[in-house]
This record gives sequence, C-alpha cells and structure tokens, in this order.
Amino acid sequence: MKVLLILLLWAILLALCWPIALLALILWPLVWLLSIPFRIVAIAAEAFLSLIKAILFLPSRILSPPRESR
Repeated sequence: MKVLLILLLWAILLALCWPIALLALILWPLVWLLSIPFRIVAIAAEAFLSLIKAILFLPSRILSPPRESR
C-alpha cells in the first residue's frame, strides 16, 4: 500500500511539474545510498542499548522466582 501511495504521489508530481519529478526519480538512489551509513549506526546504537538494558536487568532476572510453564 505504501508503494502504491508513493507511486500515486509521484504521478501527481509528474503531471504538475515534470522536471522536479524526473529529478526526484534520478536522485532517489543517491539519497538511499547516502542513508545506508546512518542505518548502520542506528542498528549498532540499538544493539548497544539492548546490551546495556540486558546488563542492567540481569540482577533482577537472577533474583526473581522462576516462571511456571503452562
């Protein structure tokens, strides 16, 4: 559904102002390539924060009573 909406918006932009629509079509892969390092940093930051959370909650997990299995 998201791809269909993007395609529809691009078609409207193409009808209203075709030079900007073609420029967006050409520049989109470059923008995507430039965003890859930011995605990698975000994944690394999320992993680091998950590790810190696991370390901080470890004592409570060790001291809590075991869960009953159903």
